[in-house]
Order: sequence, then C-alpha cells, then structure tokens
Amino acid sequence: MDVKTDRRRFLTQTAALAGVAAGAGLATKASAAAQGAGNNVHNTPPIRGARYTIDHMTHYTPLQDYNGVITPSRLHFMQQHTSEFPFLDDSRHTLQIYGLVDRPLRLTVADIKRLPSVSRVHFLECHANSSPAIHSAGQPHMGLPVQYIHGMTSCSEWTGVPMSVLLREVGVKSAGTWMVNEGGDACNFSHTLPTAKAMEDCILAYAQNGDPIREEQGFPLRIIVPGWEAPFSVKYLKNIKIVDQPYHAWNESMNHSVARPDIGGKSRWYHFAFGPKSVITRPSAGIEMRRGYVQITGIAWSGGGKITKTEISVDGGKNWREAKLQDPIHSKAHTRFTADWEWNGQEAVIVSRSTDETGEVQLSLAEMSKHWGINMADWKGETKPRAIHFTAQQPWKIARDGSITDAFFA
Repeated sequence: MDVKTDRRRFLTQTAALAGVAAGAGLATKASAAAQGAGNNVHNTPPIRGARYTIDHMTHYTPLQDYNGVITPSRLHFMQQHTSEFPFLDDSRHTLQIYGLVDRPLRLTVADIKRLPSVSRVHFLECHANSSPAIHSAGQPHMGLPVQYIHGMTSCSEWTGVPMSVLLREVGVKSAGTWMVNEGGDACNFSHTLPTAKAMEDCILAYAQNGDPIREEQGFPLRIIVPGWEAPFSVKYLKNIKIVDQPYHAWNESMNHSVARPDIGGKSRWYHFAFGPKSVITRPSAGIEMRRGYVQITGIAWSGGGKITKTEISVDGGKNWREAKLQDPIHSKAHTRFTADWEWNGQEAVIVSRSTDETGEVQLSLAEMSKHWGINMADWKGETKPRAIHFTAQQPWKIARDGSITDAFFA
C-alpha cells in the first residue's frame, strides 16, 4: 500500500556548482544567472520537516560544470508531472505484476532487494531535450545555454533487478507483448513498453550511484529503459500490467505526440531509441574564450549502443577531426570526449558529431530537416517547428572578443 509519511521529506533547492569550467583558456561568468537561487538544479539531499515549494517541476543538469560521465545524483535532471513528490514509504510500498501472466505477484521493496541484481551505467534523456523551443536567449535563471538547452539528460549507475528476472518469475503468456507501467504519484503516470525491450535490458532500479534512488528520481522503485526516451522509465513504480497491445497512455498519445510534415501532418505516438548525439560542453555559450591552448570537451551518447567515434569541427562543419574518447565506454551511456585546440583569436564555429556502434552518424540541422520534411527557413522564424527526439549537431559561435553564443539558427 502506498502511503504518505507523517513528516514529508522535501528538497531544498540551492545554487548550482560554479566556476568548475574555469581552466586553461576558459573563464566562466560568475553571475546570478549561473549561481542565483532561481537556478533549477538540486544541490542538497532531501531533508525532513520543512515545507518546500517550487514554481515548476523541471530541473536541468549543469552539463558545463562537471567532468567524466557520471552525473552527481543531486544534479540529475528532473521532469515531474505533478505539483509535488509522492514521498512513498519504502517499508510499505509494493509492486504488483499481473495481467497476461501465469503467476501474478505482489512484491515488497525488501522482496525485490533479495533478488539477483545488476549495476549498469545508462543515460536518461527527456524526449524534449535540445528542442528548438528552448534555443532562446531569454532564460538567464536556468543557467548557461548548454544547461538549459541540453540539460535534460543525465547519466548514472543504476542498480536493481533485471526485468527479465521478474517477467520469467511471473510467466508472461505468449500474447503478453506489451506492458503498462504505472507510477505511484498523484497522476498515476503511466507508459507502455514492449515486453521484448523489458526482457532485453531493462532494470527495476532501487539505487542510483550507490545510494537509494532520490525521491525526485522515483524512490523507492523506477524502471530504467536504456537508450529510450525517459518517459518510458516510469518513476514510483507500483503496477505492471502485461497486455496484448499498446494502451496509448495519455502522455504517449496526446502530450508527447508531435505532428510532422514527413508523415503528412500526422502525429507519431511512439518514439523509442535516441539516435547518436553529442554536445560540446566547454567551451560553450556563456563561457569566455582566451587566446591560446584550450581543451574542447563534451559528451556523446546514443540509444543505439556504444559511441565509437566523435569528431570536432572548428569551422562550422566544413572540416572534421577525430576527438579522443575517454574510457570506459559504456553502452547507451554518456561518453566523454576531448580535443586539443589552439585558438588564434579569429571568429570560429565549433561543433561535434558522434557515431555509434550501429554506424549511424549524428545529423546536422540541414540533414535532419530534410529527413523530417521541414523547410530550413522555418527554423529562423519566431515560432519554430515543434520537435522532439531532436539530435542535430549543436554549433557554438566564438567571436573575436572571446564571447560565445548559440549558433543553431544563425
């Protein structure tokens, strides 16, 4: 049974990390935009006994402020569909698996933690991350542009039970080709998932980066669906119903569907794996350049598996050279890349592109627009086309004075 504790646990929102990006050839602007109380990043653990209010439920990871590939748990992006967290009691929370199965089960969290477990590193990414809707200059309270444009992706080590273990235990019937996963939050957020994907590599997670999953991340249980858009990774998981067809939950068929010219103005209800993607995090917009040596760095990732190559261009994509990938390289996870560069003070446009183990290469905006049937001129208008699963290459323009701006729609 799901219950709210007598003394709810609430989160204190504080400033993001500051100044980490300062290094050889780089200097961050220490402004209210990056450090103020309105910067939507968690920086402290949950606390008890204090009422916490926020004006919205979206928090962005400060990609520019840390190294490596593991996002500190307190900085993991968060998208919440309700006005408060459910604050479930893990001693009383249960997970029910039923429907087209031979042996329906109801498990406590303690039961689940006694089952065989795995720990794997995977990214999560909001379906709307990098959308053209947030490529604007008027959001100083949300941190530097690389944070508020691309900061709805994070990467963690997730620990839990392989979904294949649970599904074999209940005995899924041959007709049970889909799952309806339901959360224990106020809106009972639900999302369907093909059973085959769950059997392949999904995890019923109860820990993140060695600690229990944080409440804003789905405590005490969430499903992790590697490589697929984050709404599949339902938080506060309480029910799994095995069914014979997709149920078209509201967020899939209404909130997350997008009309596209290439399919005759119709909407796609399902978007699964992300294609290869990358972004230079330093230097990037809002960080000042200095002449001389600078190490270009960023992250690359793909829902198709491991990143095998990332390339850097300093002339807007005319010429490319291969960057160095840092080990270890995990499948369906962020991969750190670096490249040495000598900036001579001339205007430049830096951009990255990644290739995954399937051989797919990250597209430019022009290539993606052609694929989606969107006129390039439409991106320059005040109202840009709505786009989800947006994976186009991100260019940053460096001016002679060392200032850097977002050059996506220039």
